[in-house]
Amino acid sequence: MRAFSYEKPANPSEAVARAAEVEGAKFLAGGTNLLDLMKHEIEAPAHVIDVNGLGLDEVTETEDGGLRIGTLVTNTALSAHPRIRRDYPVLTRAIAAGATGQLRNKATTGGNLLQRTRCPYFFDTNMPCNKRSPGSGCGALTEGAFSRQLGVIGTSSSCIATHPSDMAVAMRVLDAIVETVTPSGMTREIAVEDLHLLPGDTPERETALMPGELITHVRLPAPVGGTQAYHKVRDRASYAFALVSVALVRQADGTGRVALGGVAPKPWRRADADAQLPNGAAAVMSVLLDGATPTEENAFKLTLAERTLAAMLKEA
Repeated sequence: MRAFSYEKPANPSEAVARAAEVEGAKFLAGGTNLLDLMKHEIEAPAHVIDVNGLGLDEVTETEDGGLRIGTLVTNTALSAHPRIRRDYPVLTRAIAAGATGQLRNKATTGGNLLQRTRCPYFFDTNMPCNKRSPGSGCGALTEGAFSRQLGVIGTSSSCIATHPSDMAVAMRVLDAIVETVTPSGMTREIAVEDLHLLPGDTPERETALMPGELITHVRLPAPVGGTQAYHKVRDRASYAFALVSVALVRQADGTGRVALGGVAPKPWRRADADAQLPNGAAAVMSVLLDGATPTEENAFKLTLAERTLAAMLKEA
């Protein structure tokens, strides 16, 4: 780990101002991703800004009946919150499917949304990776590369990494909204749909956040009701990232919403695919995964996603 300076600001405005002033600064919340990246020398921030003292650790009700979640609310606290368990159970189930209890006790809401890919070529600094080192190439697309865990849709010739968050998939199916404060001190809102970017030719730019912009809250709209479920398919039963995950909200009349994890650089959902839900899993996936470009190693994900949704619909 390389040397860095450290400070703990008193409020969000001070935090973003300092991030704008110090080149290479990074925010530190739970540290469950950033510290790992620093140990691997993938991230080497010159300055670390600890945001844990900003008071953004509460869940409050909104006027429309939804919830406003502080960015520092831990995954454990969020999944156990009575309103989340009652009105947004897909979120509780997605969080419970992620990582270990110890990690969920430290990982935060904002940090979970912003965690970086677990692509093995991103973590191996001896291998080329456009996300880690722009212009170096994509190790996962070289001859003989291992791509079983990687993306099948929304990828590009520069990067086929997936977004690893389970929580983000549930947030996408719930149409969550991210609230931020910018380095200039202004506030803005970003739909979770628009928070994560597709790689295109710039895979190193992963989110719509400006440098130094801080997530302060995540807002959930009023409950959508219906039967809610989250299913994660992985190579082993625990402590593994998804090969495919499915977040489902299904109403009594058969309509609903579907979002996928483990298949793309962002939580994957399309409104026109949602519209196919009354027609069954095959109809949904024919739209949702239209344009997929899998590798020979991960083409099985297309069938796995359809079968996972079909099983969930049968159970629902």
